[in-house]
Amino acid sequence: MAALTEATKREIGQHFVFGFHGHEVSDNVRTLIKDYYLGNVILFKRNVQSVEQVHRLTAELQQIAREAGHTRPLLIGIDQENGLVSAFSIPNAGTQFPGAMALAASGSPELATEVSTATAKELRAAGINWVYSPVADVNSDPRNPVIGVRSYSDDPATAARYVQAVSSAFTAHKVAPSAKHFPGHGNTHVDSHLSLPRILVDKASLTQTELVPFQALVRDKIASIMTGHMALPLITNDETPCSLSRAITTDLLRGDMGYEGVVVTDCLEMEAVAETYSSEGGAVRALQAGADIVMICHQYVRHVGAIEKTYAAIEEGALSFEELEASGLRIASLKDHFTGSWDDVLAPYQIDFVARLKDETQLLSRRAYAATIAHLPNSRPFAPLSTVGPAVVFTPRMESLNRAVDDAESQLRDAAGNLRNTVGPSYSAFAQAIKQRTLVIEHVVYAESSEITPALLESLRAASSVVFATRNGYEKGVWQIAFFKQVVLAVNDPAKVVAVTTCAPYDLLALGDEAIPAIATFEFTVPALEAAAAAIYGESPISGTVPVKITPSSS
Repeated sequence: MAALTEATKREIGQHFVFGFHGHEVSDNVRTLIKDYYLGNVILFKRNVQSVEQVHRLTAELQQIAREAGHTRPLLIGIDQENGLVSAFSIPNAGTQFPGAMALAASGSPELATEVSTATAKELRAAGINWVYSPVADVNSDPRNPVIGVRSYSDDPATAARYVQAVSSAFTAHKVAPSAKHFPGHGNTHVDSHLSLPRILVDKASLTQTELVPFQALVRDKIASIMTGHMALPLITNDETPCSLSRAITTDLLRGDMGYEGVVVTDCLEMEAVAETYSSEGGAVRALQAGADIVMICHQYVRHVGAIEKTYAAIEEGALSFEELEASGLRIASLKDHFTGSWDDVLAPYQIDFVARLKDETQLLSRRAYAATIAHLPNSRPFAPLSTVGPAVVFTPRMESLNRAVDDAESQLRDAAGNLRNTVGPSYSAFAQAIKQRTLVIEHVVYAESSEITPALLESLRAASSVVFATRNGYEKGVWQIAFFKQVVLAVNDPAKVVAVTTCAPYDLLALGDEAIPAIATFEFTVPALEAAAAAIYGESPISGTVPVKITPSSS
């Protein structure tokens, strides 16, 4: 048992990372830093307007911490995996770069290093010193609803090479990387935002596949590792989420694998934890399991509740304060290496540097996206489409993917649950990019109920080029493939059709030998789709290779 002194409370505050709402410092986060001694903050897209605004925001957070008597500056983190999970990437802030699977498609860990270096420089310029990247999950299950293209590959060795490149680049430029989601979220078709995945693998299988990228990063002494919310009952002998399991956090990660850095949990507001343990109860359990920092992203009442429940656990002796202090030394070491001094975190905004950097990163982004477009090996050899004559472009109606990709403040649906915009900005940009290269374009947004009308059939027969895009048309999205087959039959000329899989490529890979040329972008970001348009019409070569595989018999 330990008395609840101010020093004790200050120590406890270092073991949490919380989010807040708004583009300015909120009263809630101010209170958390001043009164609860919160030592770490996570930013989201809801906090980002521009690089300069984020710098102003982070500097104010640091000033509040300094005035509240914090010994060291705050760690300020963000989900910037690049690709579909890019909380910092908006027009006036961070540059949009390719995500994990897209970068792996380039075949170049060196490109991953370049991209991560540029991202680190942008984050550091805004006052962000912690990044929840790289994703070290091996995407073993094509049905995976939450990892998918956020993973580099289904091959452990390939994934390891890329996560090492990304981690080393962030480390070299003073942004602490955090590999996730230990011990691996790739071999499941359940989204832990919604419920608890159960992964039925034994320790030998885990070691041969899921742990390979993490073990490589442990050898590299990565700054931090994020634990995930999945159960491994064949290893832990119970249904406890790994993030709350001492058998995983302490025995496996620290004991067996020898990891000495900081362990942070994934957000405890995810239903895989909150539904059974509550975020507040989960916080204590995670600290008991050996986590150094507990993440709770959204609700102030849960922030306060988690800290106060930790106070009670310390007072009652349910949580060892000695272990917490030892854990605090790891956090202090991380801060010493990555936050710098108070003068560093309160330095003026470097407007000229950021302007030059933005010019460089835009060029790098275009070059990187061009290198990631890949031909699907099971499809007809690709030949550029004709720019002479009209084009018909098919894009799928927008649907929610998961809470990691779909921003909480998105406006996909109105109050009645109806889709506001069935096209989506990325696919609108894709259609516009094709329109710039052809005489006339007809943009068809197709849904599960879509049919080929006589008017559409006439357009297809008259078109010089037909581009058909899918988005995760595997399993639950199989209706996209059904409509694709109807379109191919209606066109009756494979030479003027190209299929584009704009997220996980399993939908078109699962078709087996395909008479239509097919390419993959691995994400439906605007620059990825613009790069695809350039490739489709012969302006840039298609040099990428698909870094995952699937056989038709397994679909």
